[in-house]
This record gives sequence, structure tokens and C-alpha cells, in this order.
Amino acid sequence: MAPDILDSKPLLVTEETHVKSLFKTLPVLSEGEQETLAATPAHPAALYALYASCLVGNLVEQLWNFAWPAAVAILHPSLLPVAVVGFFTKFSIFIGAPIVGKLMDHFPRVLAYLTLNFVQTAAQLLSAAMIIYALTTTHRITTSAVLLQTWFIVLVVAGAVERLAGLALGVSMERDWVVLLAGTNRPVALAQANAMLSRIDLLCEIAGASLFGILLSKHNPVTCLKLACCLMICALPVLVILGQLVNRLSSGVLNCSRYPSDESDIARPPLDAGKIVKNGMDAIRQGWKEYKHQPVLPASIAYVLLYFNIALAPGAIMTALLMHHGINPSIIGGFSGLCSIMGFVATFISATLVKKLGILKAGAAGLIFQALLLTAAVVMYWTGSISQQTPLFIFLSLIVLSRLGHMSYDVVGTQILQTGIPAAKANLIGTTEVSIASLAEFVMLGVAIIANDVSHFGFLAMLSVSSVAGAAWMFCQWLANPTDEHRRLFAFDAET
Repeated sequence: MAPDILDSKPLLVTEETHVKSLFKTLPVLSEGEQETLAATPAHPAALYALYASCLVGNLVEQLWNFAWPAAVAILHPSLLPVAVVGFFTKFSIFIGAPIVGKLMDHFPRVLAYLTLNFVQTAAQLLSAAMIIYALTTTHRITTSAVLLQTWFIVLVVAGAVERLAGLALGVSMERDWVVLLAGTNRPVALAQANAMLSRIDLLCEIAGASLFGILLSKHNPVTCLKLACCLMICALPVLVILGQLVNRLSSGVLNCSRYPSDESDIARPPLDAGKIVKNGMDAIRQGWKEYKHQPVLPASIAYVLLYFNIALAPGAIMTALLMHHGINPSIIGGFSGLCSIMGFVATFISATLVKKLGILKAGAAGLIFQALLLTAAVVMYWTGSISQQTPLFIFLSLIVLSRLGHMSYDVVGTQILQTGIPAAKANLIGTTEVSIASLAEFVMLGVAIIANDVSHFGFLAMLSVSSVAGAAWMFCQWLANPTDEHRRLFAFDAET
């Protein structure tokens, strides 16, 4: 071979060149063959290993998300400790997510995955140790005294680190790894992979909450937390092995550089802590600017408004409330599990709604359904005592059913945003939306800190249902008064 045929540049494989090289030598395919190719993942074996990794990691994470508020609620009869931990967790996500994203850009994917798993597991174990210490040594003390305890301060910091690591792992798996393994130009395979990851997450919510709820109903909290720690420790080596297996089965596609070969030295910013913080703040400012000018802003704001609902949804506040009312932990776990089942069912119902009503009307239907059921739940809370079995059953059932509307809009709203946001700005606007949603929860948890007595839950419930009703009203107003750009983007939807 003549030496001048070879390029003098180093043959650095990038994501773009790797994917394109797979298709350069393919012959022209028939329509049927193209459809088959679009539905076939680029690395099916690696994709299954990714599913297994997500299953193990999400199960531990969802179990811990249910365990810590249930255990902290046992320590003190106020909502304040749970609200404070959640408050600082959301604040850390709002501030730290862009900076963590910048840091991840400087590390190979597999190394970042391994590091984040170690950090998350260590933070979970430290949090569990602090709660076990408090349960075994702390007696009845005032609310303000709890907040000043060393163990509680460590718990807050560890909780924030754990959530940041979990968020980074989720973004890495769902926005990066799955795209490389399914194939960027294989839309059907990618859609199927996205749906599978969503279902794994929901199934883990069901299993995690139900498992810890059953354990807590049969054993004391310290024993349950020790069992949870054993699960975390056992899961870590499994996650490490699965991460390496994904890379091996994908023929090293995860080792592809994030930067084009001819720009590797220019495009890759230096790993400097000061610049990372500065770039993180620049990303936040740019994200806000682009977010405000996106063509489907009302749909996105409606999505963010749903995150103001921290009281009438499965989560730390609801878990703490039910624990304070003496509800059996297995019932609380069953409630969280049923909410996740409704979310799982909604992933199928949303497809039927879109087919019959169109994407925009399907979104409106989901929001209205959720608002009506949560309004009924608030009425039930104010008119009946949830300490009694029948009112409690109706109250929780209405919240469970409302998750059908919530998750239907979550699925449909994602598709609306994917349709309306330019591909070049999708990541920036998407991460900004996540930050704003965390800010919404941050604000509501701040309110919960002020109104920390259990007797003030009705006030939090009113704020929550008002935010959902506001989301439904805003979306319906946008739907009823379309702009020219609105009509252009969703011209296909007008025929439905």
C-alpha cells in the first residue's frame, strides 16, 4: 500500500466516526430492510447488560429513597428533619448538576461510571450509619436540637452527595450510553430502549418501596437499615462487573472520544476547578436564556409546575406523614408501589391517548385528570380523618389514580418537547428544565420547613393541588390559543 494513502493524523475513534463507519459500506436497502435495521440495536448484547446494570442500581437506589425518610420519621414527630434533608438535596442538584456534568466530560465513560457508583454507595452507607447511630443513641429531643446534631449534618451532606451521584449516573445511562448501544440512526431501537429503561425504573420503585415496607413491618428500623446496607455492599461489585461487561460486549464503543479527532486538543477544555465552576455558571445562564425562548415553553412550564406537588405524591413528605399517623409500614410501601404501577400502566395508556386524541390533547387530558383527582383527595383530607381506615383508603386511592395522569403527561410532555426543541439545543434546554424542576421542589421543601408540624400538611396539600391545577390551566390556554409556530410544529397533530 502506498504510504501517501494513509493520513498522518492519529486514528482516534470518535462517537460520530464510529457510528458512521458502520454504515459506509452498506448497500442500498429496501424499505422493509430499513425498517428492520431501524428496529435492531447496534449492540444488543451490551444493551441487555445495560438493562441489568440499571435494574441492580435502580433497585438499591429506590429502596434507599424509601428507607431514609421512613427511618428519619421514626426519630422525630415533625416533618422538619425530612424536609431539611430534601431541601438541601434539591439545592445541591440545582447548583451542582452543571458542574458535575463538566467534570464527567473530562473522564472516560467507564471510569466515570465506576467512580460514581463507588461515591453513591459510600454516601448511602454513611447516611445509613448516621441514622442507625441516631436510632440507637438519640432520645426524644426538640426539633431545633435535631438539626444541630453532628449526625444530622453529616446525613444532610451525604444525602446531597448521594443524589448528585445518582443524577449523574442516570444522565450517563439514559442520555449517553443507551444512545451509543442502541444506535443514533436506529430510531425504533432507541425508542424501545428508552421505554425499557423507564419500565425498569418504575418496577424498581415498586420493588424497593414494597420490600423495605415489608421489612419495616416485621423488624425494627435498625435491623432493616443493616439489611439495606448489606444489599448496597453486595450490589456494588455486581455493578462494577456489569459496567465492564457492557463495554466489552459493545466492542469498546464506550471508549470513543467525545471530541472530534481534528479538534481534540482545541475542543477539550483543561481540567481546572476554577474554570469548571465558571463554565458551570455560564451553562446555567445560557440555559435560562434558551429555555425562555423555546417554542414549547408553556408545555415545559406545565411540566415544572408538577414538581411543586411534593405533598400529594409518593415521596419523603408523604412517607413521613403516614409514619407519624401510625400507618403500618407495609401499607406505606404498598402505596408507593401502587403509585409506581400506575406509572407503569400510564406508559401504555399514553400511547393510546396520543393515537385517539393527538399528542397535545393527550397532554391536556393527563393534566386535567390529575388535577381533578388531587382536588378530590384534598377535599377528602379536609372532611375526613385519615387516621380512620375508610377515609385513609379513599385519600390514598385518589392519589394513586392521579399518577395515571401525571405519568401520562410525563411521557406525552417529553414527546412534545422533543418535537418542539431544536436538536442542537435539546441537551442544554433539557438540563435547564431539570434544574428548574429541582428548584420547584427546593422551594416547596423550604415551605415545608417553615410549616413543619404535621397539622400543617393540609396547607402543603393545597399548594400542591394548586400547582397541578395551574399546570392544567396553562397547558389548556396554550392549546386553545395556538401561534403560527405552534401550528407549524404540530401540523401533523391537527388532523387527529
